[in-house]
Amino acid sequence: MTTPKLRLHIENARKKNPIFHTLPEHWQAACKRHKALAKHIGAVSFGWDGDILESVLPQTHLVIGVPAQRSNLAARAPHLRWLHSTSAGIDGALPLDWLPRGVTFTNNSGAHGHKAEQYMVMAYTLLNTRLPGIVANQQARHWEALFSPSITGKTAVVVGLGDLGEAAARAAKKVGLKVIGVRRSVQKNRYADRVVSYKQLDKVLPLADFVVLAVPLTAETRSLLNGQRLDLLKPSACVVNIARGPVLDQEALEQRLRKGRLAGAVLDVVDPEPLPANASLWTTPNLLITPHVSCDDGEHYIDISLDLWFENLELLLAGKRLKRRIDPKLGY
Repeated sequence: MTTPKLRLHIENARKKNPIFHTLPEHWQAACKRHKALAKHIGAVSFGWDGDILESVLPQTHLVIGVPAQRSNLAARAPHLRWLHSTSAGIDGALPLDWLPRGVTFTNNSGAHGHKAEQYMVMAYTLLNTRLPGIVANQQARHWEALFSPSITGKTAVVVGLGDLGEAAARAAKKVGLKVIGVRRSVQKNRYADRVVSYKQLDKVLPLADFVVLAVPLTAETRSLLNGQRLDLLKPSACVVNIARGPVLDQEALEQRLRKGRLAGAVLDVVDPEPLPANASLWTTPNLLITPHVSCDDGEHYIDISLDLWFENLELLLAGKRLKRRIDPKLGY
């Protein structure tokens, strides 16, 4: 007896950067890489901003991409089994009260680690080298010898040890840093010399030469690194945010950088995004802003994402638990 094939819908959003658009050519290339698994997929539809969503949902079993209109999804998609987000962060879809009972929701964790590790090697090194100040002096045509110590033996406190946090920890080890990981549980991590819980965050912040934010944005992590916690850092410490803008009290960080209370920062995420042209953050001394590009492979992002998706499809077909499942209660 032949097993019925699964119908897949791929939903895209035009407002997203094109590197995040899953196109037919991406799908066809992925099917060639995963021929045996692809045989279990029947009709595949590609939608943009909900243009064909209502016509395909009644027959759809699997969806890649989180639809903008999620209300009453159980009735609109009665056969839906699995919804996959092409982003690692799903804070834009919270709360998950719209998720139908029995539908598995997964994210794209795992697609970002390799690129994030490279970015973090850069971030640690440029901050330790005082590069933001050196570049500012170059733009001002001002010659000043800004010497810096060796980075070896300094300490990185990495808050969050998921895909991004592990990448930050791996990068830290590559440049000779000690790593203190901060996570919900104190489960050991092979890239961290020590792991503590969120409850111990205030105790380890004074030890940090670098604080890296790599947590998902939830009610628990919003403003996690606030002004009070920034004041626990020594003046020579630096901050890196590759998580979400609201995890950090951005105004408090700016104030402390302007007063010389902290040595430097690299922000790949800000609030809001895009950052308005008149925002004072742009001119903050010893700060480097990158436009949310730290973790995404600009050439192969969708290829990497679809490979992870097919890995989970194999588990789905075998009746096993999928990887990268979102817990509705935790929000990640």
